[in-house]
Amino acid sequence: MPSIAYTRILLKLSGEVLAGEQGVGLDGTMLDYVASEVKSAVELGVQVAIVIGGGNLFRGVQGESRGIPRASGDFIGMLATVMNSIALQETLKSLGVSAQVQTATDMGPIAEPFVRQKALEYLDNGDVVIFGGGTGHPFFTTDTAASLRAVEVEANAIFKATKVDGVYSDDPVRNPRATRFEEISYREVLQRRLQVMDLTAISLCMEHNMPIIVFNLKQPGNVKRIVAGEAIGTKVIG
Repeated sequence: MPSIAYTRILLKLSGEVLAGEQGVGLDGTMLDYVASEVKSAVELGVQVAIVIGGGNLFRGVQGESRGIPRASGDFIGMLATVMNSIALQETLKSLGVSAQVQTATDMGPIAEPFVRQKALEYLDNGDVVIFGGGTGHPFFTTDTAASLRAVEVEANAIFKATKVDGVYSDDPVRNPRATRFEEISYREVLQRRLQVMDLTAISLCMEHNMPIIVFNLKQPGNVKRIVAGEAIGTKVIG
């Protein structure tokens, strides 16, 4: 078994990744793929927590164009993240991986509410813990929720899954001269206004010295390689 560089991680997924090529909804093939990537880390003995966005189903900001107040739109988005969380939980279970969903607000029989000590117990027992419902408050992104939960469960790092292979000096699609950073500081991310995470999320990581690894999820095996210590993507540190 390879050596492990990260023993407890928080994997941040966008909702869009679960939509696959269709762009909206849930794609079974992508759910299977993401679950298999998570399983590969679990099999190495890594404790995995996950936060998923809800953009494949609804975004709070899109509701404003329909006359839905931003706060109400964000609550709809939080429900979307719970739907994604349950879908991934069941997919993981179908692969033989024990998984639990905890939500930021009490949702009765749907999932248990977030309790830090309980989440830590699940992780210590080898269960994947999926945090749904964002922070439970409007006007906060799921990136901020990921940073908050990573700090709360004392993760070694946030694995920020994207469709590109790291953080670039500019949009590599529009600017072929854009260069990829192997390592960059939180302050430089903020100063350059690089689209890694939102300001609140980055600031929270900076305050608590929580590393962020930005990587391409669509490259099979990347999660396993990173937890084993390979330098893949971009590392955001102090």
